Amino acid sequence: MILEEELIKKAIARDPSAIEALYDHYAPLLLGVCYRYCGNREDAEDILHDGFIKIIGSIHTFEFRSNGSFHGWIKRIMVNTALNYLRTRKNKHHLADFDSIQEIADLSDDEGYHDEERCLRLGQEKILELICELPVGYRTVFNMYVFEQYGHKEIAGILKCSENTSKSQLLKARALLRKKMNHLVNIKLPQTYEKV
Repeated sequence: MILEEELIKKAIARDPSAIEALYDHYAPLLLGVCYRYCGNREDAEDILHDGFIKIIGSIHTFEFRSNGSFHGWIKRIMVNTALNYLRTRKNKHHLADFDSIQEIADLSDDEGYHDEERCLRLGQEKILELICELPVGYRTVFNMYVFEQYGHKEIAGILKCSENTSKSQLLKARALLRKKMNHLVNIKLPQTYEKV
C-alpha cells in the first residue's frame, strides 16, 4: 500500500496532516478493539487516545514487512494499551469478575442450535453489546483468544495467571455468551428459530 507507506514516512517526520490522516483511517477500527476490552465507549475513547499517542511516539520503530503489517502493528499496540488499562483497574476487580460473525459462531453447544444462524439473527452490534456485558475477566480472555488469537499460554503470561485459569475464563465466557444469545433469540424470534 504505497499511500499508507507515504503517510507513515510523513508521520515519522511529524507531519500533522499525515498523523491526522492515519488517525482518521484507523480510529474506527481501533475504537472497536478498545470497546471490546473495556465494555464502554467513554473508556474506549480514553484507551484509543492513549494508544494512538503510543503509536505516534514509536512509529519510527515500525518496519514494513508485508501488506497489513502496519495494521497488525498498531492493533497490537492498542490491545496492549487496553490490557494495561485493565491491569490498572484489576486492583478494583478480581480476575473472576475480571471482526466477525464467524469468529463468534464458534460457540458450539449440545442443544443442536447453529451458532452462525443465531449470530446472524442477532447481528454484530448486538453480539458486541453482549460481549461487553461479560465480566471483565471473561471478556478479556475471550477477546484475546477469539479476536487476537492468542493461545492460553500467551494469555496466561500476559495476564499473570495460570493456563487453566485462562481456559476456565474462556469456557465460562463462551457459556455465558451462548446463554445470553439463546435467551435473546428465544425471546425475540420464537416462531422462526427452530432446533435442527
